[in-house]
Amino acid sequence: MSTTASHRIGLVGAGIASSLSPALHEHEAAELGVTDYRYDLLDLDARRVSVEHTAEFVRAAVREGYTGLNITHPCKQLVVPALDELSDDARLLGAVNTVVVRDGRLIGHNTDHSGFLAALQRGLPGAALDSVLLVGAGGAGSAVAYALGAAGVNDLTISDVDPARAADVCARVATAFPAVSVEPIAAADLTEALRTSRGVVNATPIGMTGHPGTPFDTAELRSRQWVADIVYRPLRTELLSAATVLGCSVLDGGQMLVAQAADTFALLTGVTPDANRMREHLGELLAQRDLAAATTTTKDIR
Repeated sequence: MSTTASHRIGLVGAGIASSLSPALHEHEAAELGVTDYRYDLLDLDARRVSVEHTAEFVRAAVREGYTGLNITHPCKQLVVPALDELSDDARLLGAVNTVVVRDGRLIGHNTDHSGFLAALQRGLPGAALDSVLLVGAGGAGSAVAYALGAAGVNDLTISDVDPARAADVCARVATAFPAVSVEPIAAADLTEALRTSRGVVNATPIGMTGHPGTPFDTAELRSRQWVADIVYRPLRTELLSAATVLGCSVLDGGQMLVAQAADTFALLTGVTPDANRMREHLGELLAQRDLAAATTTTKDIR
């Protein structure tokens, strides 16, 4: 696709005012010479739209001229009814984080799975994959589960506040990766799973700005484990801070954010971005945000 094409992209989600995606995407577009590229936040909370109306909202956005959309929490599964077609990955996962508009048709893709897989391989090379616990089976969790299957996990255990949702993701992963032993567990069994798993992934919003805390009791973690978090606001979540103190290897959500953003950018524009440059820019954005927060705090104290 030509770099002179016009791209109007929107991020659909709830409570996303602090998202760094617009800056990340628009900066990379400018670096690549994609001159007519605009990335807007379409925050359902700010627009007083119920998340149950995600499908209708997405259709309306396309009618208004959006040429592509990113979909984030909690809309990745709710958007599916709005779409005309799903990629194989999105169909398998039952979740969409990227919508490409082509000849009036809305096509759903999922780059969360490829993003997490790339992040895992880059950030934790050689991580033990014999047993992994995944906490959270929503739209992002299902993508992470698929990525873990693709990475070669032997035993995958999935926990979610909704047992039926965990069971559904397990069934999908088992279909795609017959060699993987995958099972859902009840919340009551989470402690035992934490003690026996070599790797632990948080795919819930817990730990995100506005959702403080940890998804489980971090005292159950052991130094021999690796711990990954898909949350990137903040980059160093309470979970990762606790895991680091205990001696665990950790993977922050910024790695996944950049990897999936790079894949999404390519889908939406047909232009391959520089993932390393995007990763460096994310670091700069986070540093600027931390500085602004510190400055505000200092002024409040004064």
